[in-house]
Amino acid sequence: MADPELYRLTARAAVNLLRRGEVTPAELIAAAATRIAATDGALNALPTLCLDRARDHAKRMAAGRASRGEGAGALYGLPIAVKDLNPVAGVRTTQGSPIFADDVPARSDIMVETLEANGAIVVAKSNTPEFGAGAQTYNPVFGTTANPWDTSKTCAGSSGGAAVALAAGQVWLATGSDLGGSLRTPASFCGVVGFRPSPGRVATGPESLPFGLLSVEGPMARNVADCALMLDAMVGELPEDPRSLPAPLTPFQAAVDAPVAPARVAYSPNLGILPVEREVAEICEAAVRKFADIGATVELACPDFADAPDTFQTLRAAGFATSMAEFYINHKDKLKPEIIWNIEKGQRLTIEEVGRAERARGALFHRVFAFFRTWDLLVTPTAIVAPFDKTQHWVTEVEGQRLDDYVAWLTFPGAITLAACPAISVPCGFTRAGLPVGLQFVAAPRAEARLLSAAKLFEDAAGLASGLPIDPRPPR
Repeated sequence: MADPELYRLTARAAVNLLRRGEVTPAELIAAAATRIAATDGALNALPTLCLDRARDHAKRMAAGRASRGEGAGALYGLPIAVKDLNPVAGVRTTQGSPIFADDVPARSDIMVETLEANGAIVVAKSNTPEFGAGAQTYNPVFGTTANPWDTSKTCAGSSGGAAVALAAGQVWLATGSDLGGSLRTPASFCGVVGFRPSPGRVATGPESLPFGLLSVEGPMARNVADCALMLDAMVGELPEDPRSLPAPLTPFQAAVDAPVAPARVAYSPNLGILPVEREVAEICEAAVRKFADIGATVELACPDFADAPDTFQTLRAAGFATSMAEFYINHKDKLKPEIIWNIEKGQRLTIEEVGRAERARGALFHRVFAFFRTWDLLVTPTAIVAPFDKTQHWVTEVEGQRLDDYVAWLTFPGAITLAACPAISVPCGFTRAGLPVGLQFVAAPRAEARLLSAAKLFEDAAGLASGLPIDPRPPR
Protein backbone atom coordinates (compact mmCIF):
# COMPACT_ATOMS: atom_id res chain seq x y z
CA MET A 1 0.00 0.00 0.00
CA ALA A 2 1.54 3.29 -1.06
CA ASP A 3 2.10 6.03 1.49
CA PRO A 4 -0.45 8.72 0.52
CA GLU A 5 1.92 11.38 1.91
CA LEU A 6 4.41 10.74 -0.90
CA TYR A 7 2.81 13.61 -2.78
CA ARG A 8 4.55 16.02 -0.40
CA LEU A 9 8.00 15.02 -1.65
CA THR A 10 9.92 17.28 -3.99
CA ALA A 11 10.61 15.76 -7.40
CA ARG A 12 14.30 15.37 -6.64
CA ALA A 13 13.58 13.69 -3.32
CA ALA A 14 11.15 11.31 -5.02
CA VAL A 15 13.69 10.48 -7.73
CA ASN A 16 16.35 9.78 -5.09
CA LEU A 17 13.99 7.31 -3.41
CA LEU A 18 13.25 5.69 -6.76
CA ARG A 19 16.95 5.44 -7.55
CA ARG A 20 17.67 3.73 -4.24
CA GLY A 21 14.71 1.38 -4.59
CA GLU A 22 13.03 2.72 -1.45
CA VAL A 23 9.87 3.52 -3.39
CA THR A 24 8.54 2.19 -6.69
CA PRO A 25 6.96 3.99 -9.65
CA ALA A 26 3.75 2.07 -8.93
CA GLU A 27 3.65 3.48 -5.40
CA LEU A 28 4.09 7.02 -6.69
CA ILE A 29 1.38 6.47 -9.32
CA ALA A 30 -0.94 5.32 -6.53
CA ALA A 31 -0.05 8.35 -4.41
CA ALA A 32 -0.73 10.68 -7.33
CA ALA A 33 -4.06 8.98 -8.07
CA THR A 34 -5.12 9.33 -4.43
CA ARG A 35 -4.18 13.01 -4.32
CA ILE A 36 -5.91 13.76 -7.63
CA ALA A 37 -9.09 12.08 -6.40
CA ALA A 38 -8.96 14.08 -3.18
CA THR A 39 -8.39 17.51 -4.73
CA ASP A 40 -9.38 17.72 -8.39
CA GLY A 41 -13.10 17.99 -7.79
CA ALA A 42 -12.46 21.52 -6.52
CA LEU A 43 -9.83 22.35 -9.13
CA ASN A 44 -10.38 20.63 -12.50
CA ALA A 45 -6.65 20.65 -13.23
CA LEU A 46 -6.24 17.13 -14.65
CA PRO A 47 -9.46 16.21 -16.46
CA THR A 48 -7.95 13.30 -18.38
CA LEU A 49 -6.24 10.54 -16.44
CA CYS A 50 -4.25 7.67 -17.97
CA LEU A 51 -3.50 5.62 -14.88
CA ASP A 52 -3.75 2.20 -16.55
CA ARG A 53 -1.29 3.34 -19.21
CA ALA A 54 0.98 4.63 -16.44
CA ARG A 55 0.81 1.34 -14.52
CA ASP A 56 1.61 -0.62 -17.66
CA HIS A 57 4.55 1.69 -18.34
CA ALA A 58 5.84 1.15 -14.81
CA LYS A 59 5.62 -2.64 -15.25
CA ARG A 60 7.55 -2.47 -18.52
CA MET A 61 10.15 -0.28 -16.89
CA ALA A 62 10.55 -2.73 -14.00
CA ALA A 63 10.76 -5.71 -16.37
CA GLY A 64 13.42 -4.00 -18.47
CA ARG A 65 15.54 -3.22 -15.45
CA ALA A 66 15.19 -6.75 -14.10
CA SER A 67 15.87 -8.67 -17.32
CA ARG A 68 18.37 -6.42 -19.08
CA GLY A 69 19.81 -4.25 -16.34
CA GLU A 70 18.46 -1.17 -18.06
CA GLY A 71 18.56 2.15 -16.24
CA ALA A 72 15.50 4.29 -15.77
CA GLY A 73 16.73 7.62 -17.09
CA ALA A 74 17.03 10.84 -15.15
CA LEU A 75 13.52 10.54 -13.68
CA TYR A 76 13.54 6.83 -12.71
CA GLY A 77 9.78 6.35 -13.11
CA LEU A 78 8.51 9.66 -11.70
CA PRO A 79 4.85 10.41 -12.61
CA ILE A 80 4.24 13.66 -14.51
CA ALA A 81 1.38 15.53 -16.20
CA VAL A 82 1.46 16.61 -19.85
CA LYS A 83 -0.39 19.68 -21.13
CA ASP A 84 -3.43 18.78 -23.20
CA LEU A 85 -1.97 20.53 -26.26
CA ASN A 86 0.68 17.82 -26.61
CA PRO A 87 -0.20 14.37 -27.99
CA VAL A 88 0.35 11.37 -25.74
CA ALA A 89 -0.01 8.07 -27.60
CA GLY A 90 -3.24 6.29 -26.79
CA VAL A 91 -4.53 9.09 -24.54
CA ARG A 92 -7.39 11.46 -25.32
CA THR A 93 -5.84 14.78 -26.37
CA THR A 94 -8.44 17.50 -26.90
CA GLN A 95 -6.42 20.73 -27.12
CA GLY A 96 -9.40 22.16 -25.25
CA SER A 97 -11.38 22.21 -28.48
CA PRO A 98 -14.64 20.55 -29.55
CA ILE A 99 -12.89 19.83 -32.85
CA PHE A 100 -10.61 17.35 -31.06
CA ALA A 101 -12.91 16.38 -28.20
CA ASP A 102 -12.58 12.67 -29.00
CA ASP A 103 -9.12 12.58 -30.57
CA VAL A 104 -6.80 9.79 -29.43
CA PRO A 105 -3.40 10.15 -31.15
CA ALA A 106 -1.36 7.14 -32.17
CA ARG A 107 1.95 8.86 -31.47
CA SER A 108 3.23 11.13 -28.73
CA ASP A 109 4.90 14.48 -29.22
CA ILE A 110 8.67 13.96 -29.37
CA MET A 111 8.96 16.03 -26.20
CA VAL A 112 6.86 13.37 -24.46
CA GLU A 113 8.90 10.61 -26.06
CA THR A 114 12.07 12.27 -24.75
CA LEU A 115 10.67 12.53 -21.25
CA GLU A 116 9.50 8.92 -21.27
CA ALA A 117 12.88 7.78 -22.56
CA ASN A 118 14.36 9.60 -19.57
CA GLY A 119 12.14 7.85 -17.05
CA ALA A 120 8.98 9.94 -16.87
CA ILE A 121 5.61 8.22 -16.56
CA VAL A 122 2.60 10.18 -17.80
CA VAL A 123 -0.39 9.92 -15.44
CA ALA A 124 -2.62 12.72 -16.71
CA LYS A 125 -3.28 15.50 -19.21
CA SER A 126 -3.52 19.01 -17.76
CA ASN A 127 -6.28 21.42 -18.68
CA THR A 128 -5.65 24.32 -21.06
CA PRO A 129 -7.68 26.99 -22.85
CA GLU A 130 -8.89 26.18 -26.35
CA PHE A 131 -5.75 25.67 -28.49
CA GLY A 132 -3.81 27.37 -25.69
CA ALA A 133 -5.18 30.74 -26.75
CA GLY A 134 -5.47 33.22 -23.90
CA ALA A 135 -4.16 33.31 -20.35
CA GLN A 136 -7.25 31.96 -18.60
CA THR A 137 -7.75 28.21 -18.39
CA TYR A 138 -11.28 27.39 -19.53
CA ASN A 139 -12.63 25.54 -22.56
CA PRO A 140 -15.93 24.06 -23.81
CA VAL A 141 -14.71 20.48 -23.40
CA PHE A 142 -13.68 20.43 -19.74
CA GLY A 143 -14.70 23.80 -18.30
CA THR A 144 -12.71 26.09 -16.01
CA THR A 145 -9.70 25.30 -13.83
CA ALA A 146 -9.64 26.98 -10.41
CA ASN A 147 -6.70 28.45 -8.51
CA PRO A 148 -5.89 26.32 -5.43
CA TRP A 149 -5.03 29.40 -3.34
CA ASP A 150 -8.61 30.65 -3.81
CA THR A 151 -10.93 28.54 -5.91
CA SER A 152 -12.91 31.59 -7.02
CA LYS A 153 -9.80 32.91 -8.80
CA THR A 154 -8.19 32.02 -12.13
CA CYS A 155 -4.96 30.09 -12.38
CA ALA A 156 -4.16 32.00 -15.61
CA GLY A 157 -3.05 30.06 -18.67
CA SER A 158 -2.48 28.51 -20.92
CA SER A 159 -0.55 26.03 -18.76
CA GLY A 160 -3.04 26.60 -15.96
CA GLY A 161 -3.88 22.96 -15.28
CA ALA A 162 -0.19 22.15 -14.99
CA ALA A 163 0.46 24.93 -12.47
CA VAL A 164 -2.57 23.98 -10.37
CA ALA A 165 -1.67 20.28 -10.36
CA LEU A 166 1.78 21.13 -9.02
CA ALA A 167 0.58 23.55 -6.37
CA ALA A 168 -1.97 21.03 -5.11
CA GLY A 169 0.51 18.14 -5.07
CA GLN A 170 -1.24 16.08 -7.73
CA VAL A 171 2.03 15.48 -9.59
CA TRP A 172 5.69 16.28 -8.99
CA LEU A 173 6.48 17.74 -12.42
CA ALA A 174 4.44 18.99 -15.38
CA THR A 175 5.05 20.18 -18.91
CA GLY A 176 4.06 23.64 -20.04
CA SER A 177 4.28 25.68 -23.21
CA ASP A 178 4.85 29.40 -23.59
CA LEU A 179 4.24 31.90 -26.37
CA GLY A 180 2.98 34.92 -24.43
CA GLY A 181 3.74 33.84 -20.88
CA SER A 182 1.69 30.65 -21.01
CA LEU A 183 3.78 28.86 -18.41
CA ARG A 184 5.24 31.90 -16.64
CA THR A 185 1.90 33.57 -15.81
CA PRO A 186 0.24 30.42 -14.36
CA ALA A 187 3.40 29.83 -12.34
CA SER A 188 3.06 33.32 -10.88
CA PHE A 189 -0.66 32.93 -10.18
CA CYS A 190 -0.23 29.51 -8.52
CA GLY A 191 2.99 30.00 -6.56
CA VAL A 192 5.07 27.48 -8.53
CA VAL A 193 8.08 27.71 -10.86
CA GLY A 194 7.70 27.97 -14.63
CA PHE A 195 10.69 27.96 -16.97
CA ARG A 196 10.63 29.19 -20.57
CA PRO A 197 13.82 27.88 -22.24
CA SER A 198 15.53 29.37 -25.28
CA PRO A 199 13.96 28.32 -28.61
CA GLY A 200 15.30 24.90 -29.62
CA ARG A 201 16.36 23.85 -26.14
CA VAL A 202 13.43 21.40 -25.91
CA ALA A 203 12.64 19.50 -29.10
CA THR A 204 8.96 19.21 -30.07
CA GLY A 205 6.87 17.93 -32.95
CA PRO A 206 6.33 16.61 -35.50
CA GLU A 207 4.77 19.98 -36.41
CA SER A 208 3.26 21.39 -39.57
CA LEU A 209 5.30 24.57 -38.94
CA PRO A 210 8.59 23.27 -37.54
CA PHE A 211 10.59 26.50 -37.84
CA GLY A 212 8.68 28.76 -35.46
CA LEU A 213 10.67 30.48 -32.71
CA LEU A 214 7.97 32.12 -30.62
CA SER A 215 6.32 29.22 -28.79
CA VAL A 216 8.46 26.81 -26.76
CA GLU A 217 7.89 23.90 -24.37
CA GLY A 218 9.36 23.93 -20.89
CA PRO A 219 9.33 22.46 -17.38
CA MET A 220 7.10 23.44 -14.48
CA ALA A 221 7.78 22.41 -10.90
CA ARG A 222 7.32 23.34 -7.26
CA ASN A 223 10.87 24.64 -6.90
CA VAL A 224 13.86 25.66 -8.99
CA ALA A 225 15.92 22.50 -8.40
CA ASP A 226 13.03 20.30 -9.55
CA CYS A 227 12.69 22.52 -12.62
CA ALA A 228 16.36 21.95 -13.46
CA LEU A 229 15.86 18.20 -13.03
CA MET A 230 12.99 18.21 -15.51
CA LEU A 231 14.84 20.41 -17.99
CA ASP A 232 17.71 17.91 -18.00
CA ALA A 233 15.17 15.21 -18.88
CA MET A 234 13.68 17.29 -21.73
CA VAL A 235 16.70 18.58 -23.64
CA GLY A 236 18.55 17.12 -26.59
CA GLU A 237 19.01 17.45 -30.33
CA LEU A 238 16.54 15.49 -32.43
CA PRO A 239 16.57 15.62 -36.27
CA GLU A 240 12.76 15.71 -36.37
CA ASP A 241 12.91 19.22 -34.89
CA PRO A 242 15.20 21.40 -37.04
CA ARG A 243 15.46 23.99 -34.24
CA SER A 244 16.66 21.58 -31.58
CA LEU A 245 19.92 22.15 -29.72
CA PRO A 246 22.34 19.56 -28.35
CA ALA A 247 22.11 18.81 -24.64
CA PRO A 248 24.72 20.77 -22.66
CA LEU A 249 27.86 18.98 -21.55
CA THR A 250 27.13 19.94 -17.94
CA PRO A 251 23.66 19.09 -16.63
CA PHE A 252 21.49 22.03 -15.63
CA GLN A 253 21.17 20.57 -12.14
CA ALA A 254 24.80 21.51 -11.56
CA ALA A 255 23.80 25.17 -11.73
CA VAL A 256 21.40 24.79 -8.81
CA ASP A 257 23.67 22.51 -6.79
CA ALA A 258 26.53 25.05 -6.86
CA PRO A 259 24.84 28.37 -7.67
CA VAL A 260 26.89 31.49 -8.39
CA ALA A 261 25.47 34.91 -7.56
CA PRO A 262 24.98 37.31 -10.47
CA ALA A 263 27.22 40.37 -10.29
CA ARG A 264 24.87 42.90 -11.90
CA VAL A 265 21.07 42.69 -11.79
CA ALA A 266 18.87 45.09 -13.74
CA TYR A 267 15.35 45.65 -12.45
CA SER A 268 12.49 46.98 -14.52
CA PRO A 269 9.10 47.50 -12.83
CA ASN A 270 7.15 47.48 -16.12
CA LEU A 271 9.51 47.04 -19.13
CA GLY A 272 8.39 50.53 -20.12
CA ILE A 273 5.31 49.17 -21.92
CA LEU A 274 2.40 48.46 -19.52
CA PRO A 275 1.35 49.51 -16.02
CA VAL A 276 1.59 46.93 -13.24
CA GLU A 277 -1.04 46.61 -10.53
CA ARG A 278 0.18 48.65 -7.57
CA GLU A 279 0.24 45.85 -5.00
CA VAL A 280 2.03 43.48 -7.39
CA ALA A 281 4.60 46.18 -8.19
CA GLU A 282 5.28 46.80 -4.50
CA ILE A 283 5.74 43.10 -3.75
CA CYS A 284 8.16 42.63 -6.66
CA GLU A 285 10.15 45.77 -5.85
CA ALA A 286 10.65 44.57 -2.28
CA ALA A 287 11.58 41.07 -3.42
CA VAL A 288 14.25 42.11 -5.92
CA ARG A 289 16.23 43.70 -3.08
CA LYS A 290 17.11 40.19 -1.95
CA PHE A 291 19.68 40.11 -4.74
CA ALA A 292 21.63 42.79 -2.91
CA ASP A 293 21.66 40.49 0.13
CA ILE A 294 23.31 37.75 -1.94
CA GLY A 295 26.02 40.07 -3.25
CA ALA A 296 24.66 41.49 -6.49
CA THR A 297 24.49 45.10 -7.56
CA VAL A 298 20.85 45.94 -8.31
CA GLU A 299 19.94 48.96 -10.44
CA LEU A 300 16.98 50.18 -12.48
CA ALA A 301 17.74 49.39 -16.11
CA CYS A 302 15.99 47.87 -19.11
CA PRO A 303 16.42 47.39 -22.86
CA ASP A 304 14.11 49.40 -25.08
CA PHE A 305 10.90 47.38 -25.47
CA ALA A 306 8.75 50.28 -26.69
CA ASP A 307 7.73 48.62 -29.96
CA ALA A 308 7.38 45.12 -28.48
CA PRO A 309 3.58 45.17 -27.97
CA ASP A 310 2.82 45.98 -31.64
CA THR A 311 5.51 43.58 -32.85
CA PHE A 312 4.23 40.76 -30.67
CA GLN A 313 0.60 41.31 -31.64
CA THR A 314 1.49 41.31 -35.36
CA LEU A 315 3.65 38.19 -35.32
CA ARG A 316 1.22 36.34 -33.07
CA ALA A 317 -1.70 37.17 -35.37
CA ALA A 318 0.29 36.12 -38.44
CA GLY A 319 1.02 32.83 -36.70
CA PHE A 320 -2.64 32.24 -35.89
CA ALA A 321 -3.69 32.97 -39.48
CA THR A 322 -1.06 30.52 -40.74
CA SER A 323 -1.39 27.67 -38.26
CA MET A 324 -5.17 27.74 -37.82
CA ALA A 325 -6.29 28.40 -41.39
CA GLU A 326 -7.80 24.90 -41.79
CA PHE A 327 -9.80 25.20 -38.55
CA TYR A 328 -11.09 28.62 -39.59
CA ILE A 329 -12.22 27.34 -42.98
CA ASN A 330 -13.74 24.03 -41.84
CA HIS A 331 -14.71 24.53 -38.18
CA LYS A 332 -15.23 28.23 -37.61
CA ASP A 333 -18.46 27.52 -35.73
CA LYS A 334 -16.47 25.54 -33.15
CA LEU A 335 -13.84 28.22 -32.45
CA LYS A 336 -14.19 30.67 -29.59
CA PRO A 337 -14.60 34.35 -30.57
CA GLU A 338 -11.12 35.36 -29.40
CA ILE A 339 -9.49 32.83 -31.73
CA ILE A 340 -11.61 33.96 -34.66
CA TRP A 341 -10.66 37.57 -33.90
CA ASN A 342 -6.98 36.64 -33.80
CA ILE A 343 -7.09 34.68 -37.06
CA GLU A 344 -8.91 37.47 -38.85
CA LYS A 345 -6.47 40.03 -37.46
CA GLY A 346 -3.70 37.97 -39.05
CA GLN A 347 -5.56 37.65 -42.33
CA ARG A 348 -5.84 41.43 -42.61
CA LEU A 349 -2.11 41.99 -42.22
CA THR A 350 -0.18 43.19 -45.25
CA ILE A 351 3.23 41.84 -46.20
CA GLU A 352 4.63 45.27 -45.32
CA GLU A 353 3.24 45.00 -41.78
CA VAL A 354 4.62 41.49 -41.27
CA GLY A 355 7.98 42.51 -42.71
CA ARG A 356 8.14 45.56 -40.44
CA ALA A 357 7.37 43.36 -37.41
CA GLU A 358 10.08 40.85 -38.35
CA ARG A 359 12.64 43.66 -38.72
CA ALA A 360 11.53 45.13 -35.41
CA ARG A 361 11.96 41.78 -33.71
CA GLY A 362 15.46 41.47 -35.15
CA ALA A 363 16.41 44.92 -33.87
CA LEU A 364 14.92 44.12 -30.44
CA PHE A 365 16.93 40.90 -30.25
CA HIS A 366 20.18 42.76 -30.92
CA ARG A 367 19.33 45.46 -28.33
CA VAL A 368 18.63 42.83 -25.70
CA PHE A 369 21.75 40.84 -26.60
CA ALA A 370 23.85 43.99 -26.20
CA PHE A 371 22.12 44.69 -22.86
CA PHE A 372 23.30 41.35 -21.49
CA ARG A 373 26.92 42.23 -22.25
CA THR A 374 26.62 44.55 -19.26
CA TRP A 375 23.99 42.89 -17.10
CA ASP A 376 23.85 39.30 -15.86
CA LEU A 377 20.11 39.30 -15.25
CA LEU A 378 16.99 41.31 -16.02
CA VAL A 379 14.28 41.06 -13.35
CA THR A 380 10.63 42.12 -13.72
CA PRO A 381 7.23 41.20 -12.33
CA THR A 382 6.03 38.02 -14.05
CA ALA A 383 2.48 39.28 -14.54
CA ILE A 384 0.98 42.76 -14.42
CA VAL A 385 -1.86 41.68 -12.10
CA ALA A 386 -2.59 39.24 -9.29
CA PRO A 387 -5.05 36.36 -9.79
CA PHE A 388 -8.53 37.63 -10.68
CA ASP A 389 -12.02 36.16 -10.82
CA LYS A 390 -12.15 32.90 -12.77
CA THR A 391 -15.29 34.00 -14.60
CA GLN A 392 -13.41 36.93 -16.16
CA HIS A 393 -11.81 35.81 -19.40
CA TRP A 394 -9.03 38.38 -19.67
CA VAL A 395 -7.62 41.54 -18.10
CA THR A 396 -9.49 44.58 -19.37
CA GLU A 397 -7.93 47.35 -17.27
CA VAL A 398 -4.78 47.90 -15.20
CA GLU A 399 -4.23 50.97 -13.04
CA GLY A 400 -6.70 52.96 -15.08
CA GLN A 401 -5.34 51.92 -18.50
CA ARG A 402 -7.89 50.18 -20.72
CA LEU A 403 -6.78 47.01 -22.54
CA ASP A 404 -8.69 46.51 -25.76
CA ASP A 405 -8.30 42.79 -26.51
CA TYR A 406 -7.48 39.48 -24.86
CA VAL A 407 -3.85 39.56 -25.98
CA ALA A 408 -2.98 43.04 -24.72
CA TRP A 409 -1.98 42.04 -21.18
CA LEU A 410 0.14 39.22 -22.61
CA THR A 411 2.39 41.64 -24.49
CA PHE A 412 4.26 42.07 -21.19
CA PRO A 413 5.66 38.50 -21.08
CA GLY A 414 5.48 38.50 -24.89
CA ALA A 415 8.18 41.17 -25.03
CA ILE A 416 10.61 38.67 -23.49
CA THR A 417 9.43 36.00 -25.93
CA LEU A 418 10.46 38.21 -28.85
CA ALA A 419 14.02 38.41 -27.53
CA ALA A 420 14.47 34.59 -27.58
CA CYS A 421 15.73 34.71 -24.00
CA PRO A 422 15.21 32.06 -21.35
CA ALA A 423 12.97 33.27 -18.51
CA ILE A 424 11.76 31.83 -15.24
CA SER A 425 9.01 32.80 -12.81
CA VAL A 426 9.76 32.20 -9.14
CA PRO A 427 7.36 32.93 -6.25
CA CYS A 428 8.31 36.15 -4.45
CA GLY A 429 5.43 37.00 -2.11
CA PHE A 430 1.71 37.21 -1.50
CA THR A 431 -0.95 39.86 -1.79
CA ARG A 432 -2.93 40.99 1.24
CA ALA A 433 -5.60 38.54 0.07
CA GLY A 434 -3.10 35.67 0.27
CA LEU A 435 -2.62 35.24 -3.49
CA PRO A 436 0.82 34.38 -4.92
CA VAL A 437 2.97 36.78 -6.92
CA GLY A 438 5.87 35.73 -9.14
CA LEU A 439 9.10 37.48 -10.04
CA GLN A 440 10.46 36.93 -13.56
CA PHE A 441 14.18 36.49 -14.20
CA VAL A 442 15.54 36.78 -17.74
CA ALA A 443 19.04 35.93 -18.99
CA ALA A 444 20.85 36.16 -22.31
CA PRO A 445 19.81 33.74 -25.07
CA ARG A 446 20.83 30.15 -24.23
CA ALA A 447 22.09 31.13 -20.77
CA GLU A 448 19.76 28.72 -18.96
CA ALA A 449 22.41 27.62 -16.47
CA ARG A 450 23.10 31.20 -15.37
CA LEU A 451 19.37 31.80 -15.02
CA LEU A 452 18.75 28.68 -12.94
CA SER A 453 21.70 29.53 -10.69
CA ALA A 454 20.36 33.02 -9.92
CA ALA A 455 16.82 31.72 -9.47
CA LYS A 456 17.97 29.12 -6.93
CA LEU A 457 19.79 31.73 -4.86
CA PHE A 458 16.75 33.99 -4.90
CA GLU A 459 14.43 31.11 -4.00
CA ASP A 460 16.61 30.24 -1.02
CA ALA A 461 16.59 33.87 0.12
CA ALA A 462 12.83 34.21 -0.33
CA GLY A 463 12.11 31.01 1.59
CA LEU A 464 8.73 30.30 -0.01
CA ALA A 465 9.30 26.94 -1.74
CA SER A 466 8.56 24.89 1.36
CA GLY A 467 4.97 26.16 1.39
CA LEU A 468 3.83 23.67 -1.25
CA PRO A 469 1.81 21.59 -1.82
CA ILE A 470 -1.43 23.06 -0.51
CA ASP A 471 -5.01 21.85 -0.19
CA PRO A 472 -7.55 23.76 -2.31
CA ARG A 473 -8.74 26.84 -0.46
CA PRO A 474 -12.31 28.12 -0.80
CA PRO A 475 -12.98 31.83 -1.36
CA ARG A 476 -12.46 34.01 1.68
